[in-house]
Amino acid sequence: MLMISSTISPLPKFSFPSGKTFSTCSTERNVFPQKKHTVHCCSNHKLKDDGKRNGCTFDWEGKLNRRFVLLFLFSSGLFPSLSASGKTKSKNPYDEKRLLEQNRRRQKENNAPEDFPNFVREGFEVKVVASENYIKRDSGLIFRDFEVGKGDCPKDGQQVTFHYIGYNESGRRIDSTYLQGSPAKIRMGTNALVPGFEEGIRDMRPGGRRRIIIPPELGPPVGPSTFFSAKQFEVFDVELLGIRDCQRRTIGFYSDVVCN
Repeated sequence: MLMISSTISPLPKFSFPSGKTFSTCSTERNVFPQKKHTVHCCSNHKLKDDGKRNGCTFDWEGKLNRRFVLLFLFSSGLFPSLSASGKTKSKNPYDEKRLLEQNRRRQKENNAPEDFPNFVREGFEVKVVASENYIKRDSGLIFRDFEVGKGDCPKDGQQVTFHYIGYNESGRRIDSTYLQGSPAKIRMGTNALVPGFEEGIRDMRPGGRRRIIIPPELGPPVGPSTFFSAKQFEVFDVELLGIRDCQRRTIGFYSDVVCN
């Protein structure tokens, strides 16, 4: 049971331009707010018009109602509870387990590779479930090395040659250079790659094989004019084949870049 104790200040005096002054003598109202409160008062001064002592009645609408409601809300702490209830949301562990099993079932149907990460998606919130073999960076990028490789890492301006297979969160294959029959060749530092993809291969060595998990903030742009229609995690299995130095060549009005 909630008990509220509040004090309502006495009614003020009213002054009118004609010089008539009224003071309150008695009030009649209920504890619960009504549509209309009536205040009966009397005059202690003679009126200039007829010199008689007349009673007066004023309607006290709105002020007592608002005063009572505000006192009730602040004394009961209703405002903070409403704002807090809108921000907090309880999570059911059973729902998270169900979503995890659903993702695993879909990945099995799509023949996802071994040790493929799982994704628990609830609206725009996604939780990545992966083994201890994966490493997460401060940028949000997650990767696992299957083979480190040998040699130097690529630098800006150099050309990298690599094979890759792209997957979505369900483990379905969305792209592959193996199926295309030729590897990809891209110069580093030219914004030709997705930010997360370039970060993932920047410290690889020739002959290395790595799985890269790219979060939406490091992924490709989305929209009607792009290939991707929603912000999702992208997974790429990358095999770095080689690194080449590149130089700019100018012949007359023609200029290009040659990689040896």
